[in-house]
Amino acid sequence: MIPDFVDVGGPWRVLPPGVHDATMEEVEAHLATSDHRKRIFSGFRNGVVALREAGCRQIFLDGSFVTEKPIPADFDACWGPIGVDVTKLDPVFLDFSDGRKNQKNRFSGEFSPATLLADGTHVFLDFFQTDRHTGKAKGIICIYLSKNK
Repeated sequence: MIPDFVDVGGPWRVLPPGVHDATMEEVEAHLATSDHRKRIFSGFRNGVVALREAGCRQIFLDGSFVTEKPIPADFDACWGPIGVDVTKLDPVFLDFSDGRKNQKNRFSGEFSPATLLADGTHVFLDFFQTDRHTGKAKGIICIYLSKNK
């Protein structure tokens, strides 16, 4: 379940600290609330489908899409590597060139391996849980993927 947003002193309210489990349906209902947000969610969903086909079991969702920002720029996501068959993984998920331009063009956001260093010190899974404006803890969403969907 996605909790209500909280104020941590940044420009927009964010999720309370922690990793909050949600389904794709809950993410869509809670965050895809305008035409702009629906376009971003559609790209995110396409990426999730491709990662699921490679065996991915977990996606962590962050970025301005997971805030109260009226017109978010995009989403940021990281994926758990457990179960992923790299031979089935679309190469775009490992293409970090030009600021992940190819990912942004294809999915309206960015996907990174959760265990990859984001800033030279923290892996993406941890990096996403700090508000970039205030340095305070904030929440992210975890979506468990089944093989059947």
